[in-house]
Formats: sequence, structure tokens, C-alpha cells
Amino acid sequence: MDREKILQSLTALDFMAVDLGLYLNTHPNDKEALEEYNKIITSANIVREKYESEYGPLCSFRSSDNNSDTWSWKNNPWPWEESFNFQLAVKECN
Repeated sequence: MDREKILQSLTALDFMAVDLGLYLNTHPNDKEALEEYNKIITSANIVREKYESEYGPLCSFRSSDNNSDTWSWKNNPWPWEESFNFQLAVKECN
């Protein structure tokens, strides 16, 4: 498979992961969708590793949900929530 075909495959898989992730945000107990999401993430990781081994690193979000019973990502703080943000230890200048 050439570089362009690998990227096309990865783009399609990443799009499907985003799409299913959005669906799972509103249907967190849909086990069939969660299984499909995890399969897509696994496939995308394989394709991503193939690309990166042949052509160098890519930067793309990816994760799988390790809880097989429900979509647990929705339980995390959202980016606009205060608990999502953290403060770095800052050394004061004198």
C-alpha cells in the first residue's frame, strides 16, 4: 500500500472514530456501537503504526475505551469545566 492509500485509510478510520464517539456521547450504553468504536480504534492504530514505520510520525488523537460496558469518556471533565484545567507550579522571579 502506498503512502496516499495508507493516509486515506487512516483518515476514514479516524473519521469513523469521531463519528461513533459523538454518537456514544448521547448513547453511552450502546454496546454494539462501543464494540465497533473499539474495533475502529484498533484498526486505526494498526494503520497508523504502519504509516509511521514507513513514513515517519503522525500527530492525531486516538484512544480506546477500556471499559467494555459503557462509554466512560463522557464521565471526564469537559474542556470548559474548571476541573478540566490544571495549574502548573510556577516559580516566582525575584
